[in-house]
Amino acid sequence: MKRTSYRKLLAPSVAVLALSISLTACGGGNSADEAAADTGDTGSSESSGDYADLSGELAIGGASSQESAQNAWMVGFGEVAPGVTVSYDPVGSGGGRENFISGGFPTAGTDSYLDDEEGELTAATETCGSEPITIPNYVSPIAVIYNLEGVDELNLSPETLAGIFAGEITSWNDEAIVADNPNAELPDEDITPVHRSDESGTTGNFTNYLSTVAGDTWTYGEVEQWPNEAGGEGGKSTSGVVQVVTDAPNTIGYADASQAGGLGQANIGVGEEFVAPSPEAAAKIFEVSPRVDEGSEVNMAYDLDYTTEEAGVYPIVLTSYMIACQTYDDEATAANVKGYLSYILSDEGQEIGSSEAGSAPLTDTVISEAQSIVETISAG
Repeated sequence: MKRTSYRKLLAPSVAVLALSISLTACGGGNSADEAAADTGDTGSSESSGDYADLSGELAIGGASSQESAQNAWMVGFGEVAPGVTVSYDPVGSGGGRENFISGGFPTAGTDSYLDDEEGELTAATETCGSEPITIPNYVSPIAVIYNLEGVDELNLSPETLAGIFAGEITSWNDEAIVADNPNAELPDEDITPVHRSDESGTTGNFTNYLSTVAGDTWTYGEVEQWPNEAGGEGGKSTSGVVQVVTDAPNTIGYADASQAGGLGQANIGVGEEFVAPSPEAAAKIFEVSPRVDEGSEVNMAYDLDYTTEEAGVYPIVLTSYMIACQTYDDEATAANVKGYLSYILSDEGQEIGSSEAGSAPLTDTVISEAQSIVETISAG
């Protein structure tokens, strides 16, 4: 996966912005066993008793697109593991991988898998002492969000979308947009494309899509740092992009659909139809996509098939991963990482991610394999 060479190393001492959860903070007085019984969780490889035995702090971070889901998971995990205080710093995918490689985060969230185009996979392997674990924790559509008065539904073909973000289509009533939306009343207003100003796995996934489906128009390739020559207005983090689009009329941007709020979300051309972003449509991408490294026993990253014409598949997706070591020097760290990742993959964890953050629950097959990998985490 191609990435830009510039990444600002974010020290582990960065102030944690996310919520630190404890049982008291959740307002619960039940024991861990009672909490697990109330939710009916049977999907985790850890029992409620194992969770209850965990203790200490787990300071992690990474992709800001995961922030809503991570906040929900921290609350749920705090109910079954009251002895552990988890915090998630949404420093972005690049920052998450940097801190994981440096040893600052024992596990991290990322929207782009580790590879060796810039030596990340080798560096992470050296840090962990063996190949790092990569497991999907959820998949969510990257919504093309827009703020356009009087337009409640917007269709965009891949070529039109690429033209807008490449700066070649500059007016909302451009003939290309009109062709995709013959019945819409499109205003004669300038388009303001909005992108991430920070390095971002969401940007990497979005530009990978543009480059794959409309490479003649989007000529900048797959990048995590937005190319300045493409123009547009920047917003820091997912919430920053959403805020800019919310505040400014005639804007269009991209963001994890779980954080799009009440903004318009465009339907994207797939084959002969236009598909709306939804967890169900996004989850179908796994059914048409191969794995990055079929030979690895611990790498579950997918090479997403953006060019699919399969009916009902939403093609611009954010496949989020958790990266972790197979072994840790500290027994408590190993136990807490294993417990937290196991909770995310549990029935309860997947349900919370879906209901609270709008992510698509992983399929049973994906969960089963991921759980078997997490189960091997140990102190060594």
